[in-house]
Amino acid sequence: MRREGARDGGDDDVEAVLDELHVLPPSGFVARREERAAAARTTGRAGDARRIHAARRPTVAAWAANPLRRSRPDEAERFLELGRALREAHAALDPSGLKELSAQRRRVVSELSRQAAELARETGHPLSESVRRDVETTLRAVLADPEAAGVWAEGRVESVLTPPSDFPPSGSPAGAAGGKGPARKASRAPSVMDGRRDRLAEQRAKRLARARETARAAEEGLRARRAGQEDAEASLAAARERRRQAGERVSALKEQLREGRAAVERAEREQREAGKQVRTAADALARARREADDATAEAERAEQDTR
Repeated sequence: MRREGARDGGDDDVEAVLDELHVLPPSGFVARREERAAAARTTGRAGDARRIHAARRPTVAAWAANPLRRSRPDEAERFLELGRALREAHAALDPSGLKELSAQRRRVVSELSRQAAELARETGHPLSESVRRDVETTLRAVLADPEAAGVWAEGRVESVLTPPSDFPPSGSPAGAAGGKGPARKASRAPSVMDGRRDRLAEQRAKRLARARETARAAEEGLRARRAGQEDAEASLAAARERRRQAGERVSALKEQLREGRAAVERAEREQREAGKQVRTAADALARARREADDATAEAERAEQDTR
């Protein structure tokens, strides 16, 4: 369906503009928003201009969480799938199962938070510890709350997202065994209750297996990403060392070139001086020859006079 005021395939498409704005560092958000809104008004797209102008500048933590969705698409999709599995499993899993998944969840959230900080640092906007904590809070909310997951999936988080209070951070399900709630009346025959418990146990086992597999895939993806980043950092260090060595060679060659030019200039000066000396000597030789010729002629005339 064509959106109001949008142009097919154009760079001014309002959704593309909103995507662009939400990954900009907050310091540049307002100026870019007004520039894009003005461009939309100039081309007669008043509806797009209003939508663009209404966009709120993300907090620093929200901005740091947004690029993860686009720059790490595979990991982000696994993260969203992990959240779906955790939410599905939450109501039925036993305390030990949720505890295991919560440990995996903490590792995944910590790694994605580290990647968000790395992306921010690469843009020249390092995150403080308090902002990193807010990023982790937002990521936990994405796992626990489907609405938060939807906002993050679009890459347009504007403020810190908070996990729902009924999603246990420690992995203990609400209403777990051992609670003090009122006991249920045994209104069914033992065989019926046994069958129901068996079905619930089977469902819990399937959900736990699915959630574990999703978490495992997410962790493997993060490990692969970490290994890739380490390789990239090693390559960067090697490239920097090669650049340093090349710079030293260039400096040495420049020095040699400078010395060579100085030597050429000295040789040219010496050549010019030698040329002058050669010309002076040639002139002196010519004068000497003329004088010798004159002397010889004079001697011959004197000899003829004495005969």
